[in-house]
Amino acid sequence: MNYKKYITAKNSDQRLSEISTNNINKRSKNRLFIDESKTYQSIIGFGGAFTEAACYTLNKLSTKNKVKVLKAYFDQENGLGYNLGRVAINSCDFSLDNYTYVKKDDDKLTSFDITREEKWVLPTIKHAKDIRGEAIKILASPWSPPAWMKTNNDMNNGGKLLKKYYQSWANYYVNFINEYKKREIDIWGVTVQNEPAAVQTWDSCIYNGKEERDFVKNYLGPTLHKNNLGDIKIIIWDHNRDEIINRTTEILSDKKAAQYIWGTGIHWYVSEEFQNVGEVHKKFPDKNLLFTEGTQEGGVHLGSWKTGERYARNMIGDLNNWVRGYIDWNIVLNEFGGPNHVGNYCDAPLIADTNNDKIIFNSSYYYIGHFSKFIQEDAVRINSEINNGKLKVSTFKNPNNEIVTIILNESEEKLYFELIYNNQSIYNKAPKRSIQTLLIKEGGI
Repeated sequence: MNYKKYITAKNSDQRLSEISTNNINKRSKNRLFIDESKTYQSIIGFGGAFTEAACYTLNKLSTKNKVKVLKAYFDQENGLGYNLGRVAINSCDFSLDNYTYVKKDDDKLTSFDITREEKWVLPTIKHAKDIRGEAIKILASPWSPPAWMKTNNDMNNGGKLLKKYYQSWANYYVNFINEYKKREIDIWGVTVQNEPAAVQTWDSCIYNGKEERDFVKNYLGPTLHKNNLGDIKIIIWDHNRDEIINRTTEILSDKKAAQYIWGTGIHWYVSEEFQNVGEVHKKFPDKNLLFTEGTQEGGVHLGSWKTGERYARNMIGDLNNWVRGYIDWNIVLNEFGGPNHVGNYCDAPLIADTNNDKIIFNSSYYYIGHFSKFIQEDAVRINSEINNGKLKVSTFKNPNNEIVTIILNESEEKLYFELIYNNQSIYNKAPKRSIQTLLIKEGGI
């Protein structure tokens, strides 16, 4: 048969494992229909964040294991084929402490200096780029302006950007982009503000919809264009799905603001209201959607299967609602789920035991891989439907005409199904607590 099957299943040794494609004799009323005549969004890619914490942790490992981690993500043949990345402008919670690139009260930015990033972050990105063999699209996000630019005079605990510093802050993006470029790393896009509706105990800054709209319309957009950076993608919101409709409507309904905006970024915290993401596409079909952050909270969850399933469920839910790419949070963290300068420890697909120089692969690594390893850049989502709600599916057509179908079974039941495509069909099964990727070569099954 002209297809391949890869599977990851709980209570087995199968981890992105290629298995036999022998047709299963068990018949089923469950039917998975694939229709490539119905097409949706093209895919930009998949990736993770180069936080200071991640890059610092990586450098606590031996050279051999450092390379192993980066190959596990960015190698196009033997890794997950990541082609996207995210960095913080100034510090975030997953930095070793609060920091900025300028001295106090320097609104002209004459002291602007990103030397700190040269210690861990920039070398890690360059190493990943070398392993991939191609450029990585880097998204840059601020968590907070310098404290002296804010109403609360604090990088943490929310506060707002003082209006008298709007232009200086827009110039800050330009300096950041140019300094990265000097170091041979291109910034692909920027978000206006990480989680602009959340007052956090770590680096945070609040914008309401009008403030975010006006900052883009009157400062950030024009400033990037004036400095020959009009090709940099501007992404709004960069927060959860629950309020995405209200926020995007308030901003994108303004044509002067919308002209500068590439699309909307989303996180997965608070809710899994995937339909809200699809509604944004319906209202603004000319704009894009990108998943910009998600992580399992509450420290490290070694051995957990639910973390991997959470990734896959969210990826299918978002991709089936017009999201064009997926950027995970930290690519690696230490054995505690840090470092984090306010103790907001989280999980990561790869955990580094820095005391024993070991790498632990979590279920999330493999579940993400069922998407990123097989869905190529510029693939197009095509229609797929299944008549059993216990199975979740998403299907894509790669540039080489290969069909990629991901099937997620979170239930405790082994489920059989008939896959129907191009007037051909096969019977297959989805083991309990499993994910599988079917690669159907051009010409059918």
